[in-house]
Amino acid sequence: MAPTSLGERLRSRETHTPENVLDQFSDWVADKNLEPYPAQEEAFLELLADRHVILATPTGSGKTLVATFLHWKAMCEGQRSFYTAPTKALVSEKFFALCEDFGPESVGMLTGDVSINPEAPIICCTTEVLASMALRSGERTLAPYVVMDEFHYYADPARGSAWQVPLIALPHSLFLMMSATLGDTGDIAARVRARSGREVASIYSDERPVPLDYEYRETPVHETVESLLEHGKAPIYIVHFTQRDAADQAQALTSARISTREERVVIRAAIGDAVLDSPYGKELRRLLGFGVGVHHAGLLPRYRLLVEQLAQRGLLKVICGTDTLGVGVNIPIRTVLFSRLFKFDGRKTALLGVRDFQQIAGRAGRKGFDERGSVVCQAPPHVIENKRAAQRAPQRGRKRKPRSVSPPRNYVAWSKQTMERLIHSMPPALVPQFRVSHGLLVNVLQRDPKGDAATGYQALISLIDDSHQSQPKRHRMRREAAVIFRSLRGADVLRIERDPLTRRQQVRISSDLQQNFSLDQTLSLYLVEAVSALAPDEPDYAVDVLSLVESILEDPRALLYRQEDRIKRELMDQLKAERVPFEERIRLLDGVSWPRPNAEFIYATFNLFVEKHPWVGRENIRPKGIAREIFESYSSFSDYVRLYGLARSEGLLLRYLGDVFRTLSKTVPEWAVNEELEEVLVFFRSMLPGVDSALLDEWQGLLGGAVAGAPSAPAPTVVDICADERQLRARVRAELHRLVRALSERDYGAAARFSFQDPSDPWDGRRFARALEPFHAEHEKLVFDHAARLSEHTQIIKDGPRRFRVQQVLLDPSRDNDWVLAGEVDLTDRLNPSGPIVRVTRIER
Repeated sequence: MAPTSLGERLRSRETHTPENVLDQFSDWVADKNLEPYPAQEEAFLELLADRHVILATPTGSGKTLVATFLHWKAMCEGQRSFYTAPTKALVSEKFFALCEDFGPESVGMLTGDVSINPEAPIICCTTEVLASMALRSGERTLAPYVVMDEFHYYADPARGSAWQVPLIALPHSLFLMMSATLGDTGDIAARVRARSGREVASIYSDERPVPLDYEYRETPVHETVESLLEHGKAPIYIVHFTQRDAADQAQALTSARISTREERVVIRAAIGDAVLDSPYGKELRRLLGFGVGVHHAGLLPRYRLLVEQLAQRGLLKVICGTDTLGVGVNIPIRTVLFSRLFKFDGRKTALLGVRDFQQIAGRAGRKGFDERGSVVCQAPPHVIENKRAAQRAPQRGRKRKPRSVSPPRNYVAWSKQTMERLIHSMPPALVPQFRVSHGLLVNVLQRDPKGDAATGYQALISLIDDSHQSQPKRHRMRREAAVIFRSLRGADVLRIERDPLTRRQQVRISSDLQQNFSLDQTLSLYLVEAVSALAPDEPDYAVDVLSLVESILEDPRALLYRQEDRIKRELMDQLKAERVPFEERIRLLDGVSWPRPNAEFIYATFNLFVEKHPWVGRENIRPKGIAREIFESYSSFSDYVRLYGLARSEGLLLRYLGDVFRTLSKTVPEWAVNEELEEVLVFFRSMLPGVDSALLDEWQGLLGGAVAGAPSAPAPTVVDICADERQLRARVRAELHRLVRALSERDYGAAARFSFQDPSDPWDGRRFARALEPFHAEHEKLVFDHAARLSEHTQIIKDGPRRFRVQQVLLDPSRDNDWVLAGEVDLTDRLNPSGPIVRVTRIER
């Protein structure tokens, strides 16, 4: 029997020569009962001839197969290849698909949040990750072959730089640039050819394997859905442009006729014992039970993965999601249903662009399943309602014209003619986007001077000169680079040193900064300068640094509004109790906003920063306190979601906390990290993986089922926790604080889970309760507040090469503070255990 995967074929004894690379791949394609289209065959030959390829063919026309061929070619040659995409969801989808084709041991993933098998020969990553690697390593970046999926992001104003950087910084790499909506790419091809010295093949086709039909509906959504289901148009993906709209529509459809009782039984069996334990998990399980899926960035990754898996099995007839469908989310569908034809683009509310509409609509139709795909556009709801009211009026004998329903706020009108224009118009040509930033400059200046054609400031100038921007824009970027360079030097981020051998001056990142130091946020330099104005010996130093970190990040509005609502509710209750007049209550509520910890210091230092750095322009500082509130209250992720009713925004909260942690660990200078701040890092470092590790779990599951004879995956690197005593002490402090918090809440079961259990001397919940009975006989409660976490209340004494004695003062309301929790840490036989490391020995006065 012939091997069924490319991974098995690679491990066969057959020789992989340039002559038979295509033949062997074609055999595999034939075994899968696929027949390549002319555009695919042309792309195979061009890649085999070592030419760059720009592939512009409709969705469903097999661009993924061409990408797979490039990975196959690289593997046959013993080379490394990269697959890049704009979203983490799409990267994870392709990661699992490539694991299936090549074997999980041969595929890795890097997204900034997740690192799986990073030394694998095939790497799936967001385009920003590859751009960062290219900036830091230049032409020495080990990326001989690169697939750039959804290449139209090259023209994205906010992210276009990441798509242009690899094309400029990696002249020796072979690129496959793919999208369904590219427009005229002649200028891009010319610039890539000039930079690399390699020919560029532009392959275009408008032939869709599954043709589309279009329809404009003037019936309410639930009636449209039921009608489509009756005509066999499932599965249906309903496109919304906010996560809230998607979730609300899913809830509304639970009363529609979606799935039969028998189908619901099958769905529940398929969900089985899937872990849906977060606050939104129960709601998601209920929606799925009706045959209605939800898919948007507000969901945790493991929930999105579950919805995709159920959809791939054909168990979900309707999925309510956002326009992320336009970037290839792995949900096979027959019908795309647009709930409306306008969206907020970050600056204004406007009609969909031709490229956006065609990207999303093109996802309709499943090759091998559907003869045609369907695209349906809903008329505006108020138009539908007014039309129905006009139809009902004569039937009821009314002489007056029925009252019309007005459109909602921020409404942009659309009609059937709007849909027709979007269908038949050509996407505009891609306009290159590139901008010089502090982060870009820092990345370039961290290049190793050995082996690269250009290093230091000259490397940045070369990058600008080779960019795809017009000559006037390149001149402007040179000036911007000079301003940024001076600002970084003034902040001691950069230093000019003289090479002892060549005696030439070189620009270097300060040796006082951590190896992975980065300035990825626009106002990262403000953070570096503002941290130096704080006093590390102040009790609030660590949380004030955390507030500075939060102030330079984008506002997660959905989370901040929930904080504001809670404050307003509490204030309203207080004002009512105090019998404050209604008008005065409303006036006081109008002045309430979300918490802005340390705002006075942040605004004052930012104003000084702007005076020194006029390049800041319209950028503004944004004080907020989400991560700070979580840390100060020692809340778990789920506790915080429940506190503010963030069930529908769990994914948003997870991403925000991930951004906080990355900025805290990579942008706050290493010299500014004291013991208390290290504890903050440990707190979030331990929290984030516990919320959602679905991708890693899924990969490890695939690895467990790898074919016999396959090379084993590289063993994970085990870090010795004792190698960095500062981090070890921070971890011990974090464990002690988590334990004391549980004791303060009299949650003795949790306290037992938060402490290392010695089988010969265990501390279960009952033992903790008994140990604290004398304490509670003397004191009303055990206090756990900000003061309880001060370093002065924790002692960690080295008691041997890998042994420590620990002691934590237990605070009481009268501040006698004469009780302590004592314990020990013994790492004699353990390098870096995943569970608790503090063993409690006694609680005493």
